[in-house]
Amino acid sequence: MTRPELLRVDKVTKAYPGVVANSDVSFAIAEGEIHALLGENGAGKSTLVKMIYGLVKPDAGHMSLRGAEYAPAEPRAARAAGVGMVFQHFSLFEALNVAENVALGMENPPPMKALAGRIKAVSAEYGLPLDPARMVGDLSAGERQRVEIIRCLLQDPKLLIMDEPTSVLTPQEVDILFKTLRQLAAEGTAILYISHKLEEIRALCDAATILRRGKVVATCTPRDRSAREMAELMVGAVLTPPARAGGAKGAVALEVVGLSVASPIPFGTSLKDVSFAVRRGEVLGIAGVAGNGQDELLLALSGEVRAGREAVRMDGVGVGDQGPNERRTLGLVSAPEERLGHAAAPDMSLVENALLSGLVRKGLARRGFIDWAATEDFAATVVRDFDVRTPGTDVAARALSGGNLQKFVVGRELSQSPGVIVINQPTWGVDAAAAAAIRQAILDRAAGGAAVVVISQDLDELLEISDSFAALNEGRMTRPRPVAGLTIDEIGLMMGGAHGMEVAHHGQ
Repeated sequence: MTRPELLRVDKVTKAYPGVVANSDVSFAIAEGEIHALLGENGAGKSTLVKMIYGLVKPDAGHMSLRGAEYAPAEPRAARAAGVGMVFQHFSLFEALNVAENVALGMENPPPMKALAGRIKAVSAEYGLPLDPARMVGDLSAGERQRVEIIRCLLQDPKLLIMDEPTSVLTPQEVDILFKTLRQLAAEGTAILYISHKLEEIRALCDAATILRRGKVVATCTPRDRSAREMAELMVGAVLTPPARAGGAKGAVALEVVGLSVASPIPFGTSLKDVSFAVRRGEVLGIAGVAGNGQDELLLALSGEVRAGREAVRMDGVGVGDQGPNERRTLGLVSAPEERLGHAAAPDMSLVENALLSGLVRKGLARRGFIDWAATEDFAATVVRDFDVRTPGTDVAARALSGGNLQKFVVGRELSQSPGVIVINQPTWGVDAAAAAAIRQAILDRAAGGAAVVVISQDLDELLEISDSFAALNEGRMTRPRPVAGLTIDEIGLMMGGAHGMEVAHHGQ
């Protein structure tokens, strides 16, 4: 039975100075259909959904909803027409409770007591239980996403747009979300689904529209295509999976013993008795849902947060009380998750940002004076080797797209002949081709003798490049295990902090 058409996008075009974000884009979504929108970084996905949600006005073309002209002037008009959106980055106030956050997203919220009742009822109906009285600051990332979804569902949407919805979820939470989305689809709600996780697209979606450089290049039924075929349609090239070098591992280069540090981040998670060791040539993958101590672990390993001298050792020497520059001198480089503001200074040029972390290991100063020629060469080398799309090295970091800035930040660190590498979310927000290149660069450094710690919420990434695997949950870390033989179910339990999974403690 053919389902009635809900939304039609017809020859929609949107241009910004110097770039055409969408060019003659046309596709349709039927009622009850789960429709994937795929494309690499800069393909035009975000601009397209912003037009559907009323955040951006098209330059040309038109849209129709249930056969009637649809041109929302603002998100409020889109919501009134039955279009809801759950963004990749949550817009919640941590100091307010669940019900208060939900009320802020509604045009005419009912009294708090009645709203709390509706939240409980709707969240239970869709298998996403929520306590309306809990503070958002105390919720896990998965629970925060539930708040955003329930806020949309209370407005009875006919079309629900979801942008990278599983990037902060455990495998078990993904299963719960998919069950909810299938239930919504069965009730007639259409879902427009954006994700870089192509196996999820294959499992969930009925149809896919693939964008490349602002144009529709293909449509397909995901379950009839392999993830590799869809990725190659997205990038327009054949993709080569990262090649792992075998061989024996060297001596322990990084050792962490009973590391406990208080979180300097509001609503953060303190580290509790974390212990592990990484050998030269080894990649240790550390998984965990956002907010379980990943940021704190990177801060403690990079030297931005100090600990006891012997809590962190490099080549057997205690460095836990040393700062980032001292650790860099010894060969440790790091790249945090937050690229703009932490990994890079937004208003500084790429040359200046190259200097900030490359000064020590690249010898970019002589007798107290900056060697700008050498610094410019270093920045240009990173841009060339890591395919950073930029007009030049003199542009400000904030002018780059998220994916290109990520390539620059990771490339800057990997280009410093490191002995120890610590990276949080190495391929966050980058497309399939760029992600493969970054993963290969990490494996190449490991093959060259570096000890590597990769902290990531992307399980496929960790399983692809890691030799050993551990998970962080509420600031505690499980004992690292060899990746070979690990199942997704076991990994999900480790990430969720299930009882019975071994947690590494000092002295074990």
